[in-house]
Amino acid sequence: METTKEAVKTTLKPLGNRVLAKRLEHEEKLKGGLILPDSAKKKQETALVIAVGPGLPNKEGKLQPMPVQVGDKILMDKYSGQEVTLDDEEFVIVKADDIVAIVQ
Repeated sequence: METTKEAVKTTLKPLGNRVLAKRLEHEEKLKGGLILPDSAKKKQETALVIAVGPGLPNKEGKLQPMPVQVGDKILMDKYSGQEVTLDDEEFVIVKADDIVAIVQ
């Protein structure tokens, strides 16, 4: 799996407690050398954080800090988020509540 923190420029800025992430891909090869086509692969739950929203206000009106930062590698719920395509690249926008863990 990819672990580099590369900067990806995008025109999307998430709102509220949402996070823009790019799924981390790895080639799936079966025994015998067969490579699975994209349609047969399961979705990866790991992603690289590209952009972070400002957060949501708490009861006092102050913004709660987001639990992740740009460049973090995250583990998210399997079927969470809204998939978007921008400049032939696929991203997913997830709520901070759908992020399960930060991978270190």
